Amino acid sequence: MLPLVYHPEYSFPFPGKHRFPMEKFARLHGYLRSRGIAHGDNEFRPGRAKAALLSQAHCPQYVSAMVNGTLDARALRRMGLPWSEALMTAQLALQHGIACHLAGGTHHAHYDFGSGFCIFNDQAFAVRQLLNRGVVKKALMFDCDVHQGDGTAAMLTDEPRAFTCSIHCEKNFPVRKMKSDLDVGLPLGMTDQDYLDTVFETLDRLLDSVQPDLVFYDAGVDIFQHDPLGRLHISEQGIADRDRGVLARCRQRNVPVATVIGGGYDDDRDALAQRHAIVIEQAFELKVES
Repeated sequence: MLPLVYHPEYSFPFPGKHRFPMEKFARLHGYLRSRGIAHGDNEFRPGRAKAALLSQAHCPQYVSAMVNGTLDARALRRMGLPWSEALMTAQLALQHGIACHLAGGTHHAHYDFGSGFCIFNDQAFAVRQLLNRGVVKKALMFDCDVHQGDGTAAMLTDEPRAFTCSIHCEKNFPVRKMKSDLDVGLPLGMTDQDYLDTVFETLDRLLDSVQPDLVFYDAGVDIFQHDPLGRLHISEQGIADRDRGVLARCRQRNVPVATVIGGGYDDDRDALAQRHAIVIEQAFELKVES
């Protein structure tokens, strides 16, 4: 079974036109249902994250302001999203070797502020919970979104048990980069083969050196050649090859991997949802083959 984490409230209407394609989560879920990959037996619905738990990873004053809707206008502009009670941090199911979250990858959220369409940092929150509970001793944050995982890097900089790696387009958001344990800045217009070589060589090296108990994989599809916020030139086949290669390498070493969909921006929401589905389709195929 391939566990999938989803909640209907992931998608909710923004007022007017908004750059972030919030409805993509519901369309992704609908697409996976139509393929028979998502069904009642393998879907997990997360509960609402408690403020007390969020405050173990984020600034308590920031959490309170977010929950109560008292963030000032400047903070809201930086976050890039309207305030809403429906946004939540999801917890990932990891006990089956591969688990896929039908949202997530909010890697621009920092300790005390939101940024780049991200409010709370789901991966930093989750890894701190797992480490503090002793569920894992070492985790690898393997971020392949086209934008640097600046919030994740900053929030985990003092956590030696979490190794942060970001493979991103160097000349892209955020302008001010944070320092991950390993940053791999890619040149504008990079194409499939050079990209895949970089991703796989980096992952192989880290799996051997870090020896993680768990990999958090941000499978952002904003690397796509026509993504309006991407600046790389990766095909959909290249995305599929990346996702299969990452998941297969983790499975070959018996390292559990939790995936989030990360960034992706396209006016054709159905095409975008199907692009986000690639990592889940690859995980499903690997599960069937095993």
